[in-house]
Amino acid sequence: MTTNNQKPFGMKDKLGYMFGDFGNDFTFILASLLMMKFYTDVMGVSAALVGTLMMVARFIDAFTDVTMGQIVDRSKPTAAGKFKPWLVRICGPVAVASFLIYGSWFANMGMTFKIVYMFVTYILWGSVFYTAINIPYGSMASAISANPEERASLSTFRTMGGALAGICIGVLLPIIIYDKVGDVQVMNGGKVSIAVGFCSIAAILCYILCYKMCTERVKLEQKTEKFNFISLLKGLVTNKALIGIVLVSICMLLVQLTATTLQGYVFPDYYGNVAAQSVATLLAMLPTFLLAAVIGKIQAKCGRKELSIAGGIWGAIVFIIMYFMHINNPWVFAGIYTLGYCGLTVIQLICWAMITDVIDDTEVQTGSRSDGEIYSVYSFARKMGQAASSGVAGALLTMIGYVSGSTVGQTEAVKEGIYTLSCLVPGIGFLLLALITWLFYPLSKKRVDENVEILAQKRAVK
Repeated sequence: MTTNNQKPFGMKDKLGYMFGDFGNDFTFILASLLMMKFYTDVMGVSAALVGTLMMVARFIDAFTDVTMGQIVDRSKPTAAGKFKPWLVRICGPVAVASFLIYGSWFANMGMTFKIVYMFVTYILWGSVFYTAINIPYGSMASAISANPEERASLSTFRTMGGALAGICIGVLLPIIIYDKVGDVQVMNGGKVSIAVGFCSIAAILCYILCYKMCTERVKLEQKTEKFNFISLLKGLVTNKALIGIVLVSICMLLVQLTATTLQGYVFPDYYGNVAAQSVATLLAMLPTFLLAAVIGKIQAKCGRKELSIAGGIWGAIVFIIMYFMHINNPWVFAGIYTLGYCGLTVIQLICWAMITDVIDDTEVQTGSRSDGEIYSVYSFARKMGQAASSGVAGALLTMIGYVSGSTVGQTEAVKEGIYTLSCLVPGIGFLLLALITWLFYPLSKKRVDENVEILAQKRAVK
């Protein structure tokens, strides 16, 4: 592995990488925030069935993610780099596939048709095209810079990109896509389809900006050895750092997306106030930009594993307190929700740097570097977290008696159940996140610093 004679790493790279996740989340956040609500309320599909189908899709990802990782590792570098070309190849297909998921024009079709349509379009988006663009994009961080601090800054800016998309989608969409019918907030399917169309166009523009602004400086050699699936599995099973980050990521996404999904129910159904939902989403995103200015220095001093544990404990405490407070005011709920979400914000800001730590640790342990392969496994873990959140949220909503497609509102018992779920599920998830990071993720600050020194010496020799 060698470094090309390119212009120095700088703000242009950080902003470009930020735009990459901005583009990603114009489709990913839509799926986590909007899809279940759209299919339960507009298409009339049960929440449990939506969650089940999303979980089934993840089994397909087990093959497509690893396959894409192998394709990326074995792809021949171009003048633009090894990973960047995938952004322009796939940005159009992933945006179109995302748009097709929200086909409100089929709302009056038979249930079998709607279920099949949901399954096919979701697979096409998530398992095929999103995989094909997200894995090379995520792997690209290792090629932009070999410096751990610069990679950490890419992680921070990537999270900021996701936060910007979250603001655009979570703040603006609830105001646009809901109609008030009497005392009930009802989702308008036609407005959803139009809004998603604009999000798809925005995603394409963001991917192009990422391509134009980022520079791949580290030349990663093309893998030429024959792919051996059994050897890959053995390597994954024995890679403690990778297993740890997989477990952490599944739990992190379970917390994030379950909280986000239930937020789409607690405000319109329990509080009857979608304006408060928009404000809550905005408030939850603001700490990302405030913490981004200092997170680099904090993680350099404390370590990423240690910060992750602290964030999990903080979030667990706040959300469990919210449950016992039983808050009746939506604006107070939004404010305290933001305080709890800060724990997750800290973890989100450092998680992308944690995967580069795992890539470095794997190279130290095995002598071989497989950015695409490891990132594909990490990507699959994130999708498992996404699917698990949908499955959990869907099953719990069905369990408390949530009525899909209702235009007259939910019963008081269901509303109380929604409030309970929106507090206890994230609270318990945060606690599990802290425990899993502590018990299963081995890359403490000391070990990460040791790996940096080992690899620096290795590259100096070359």
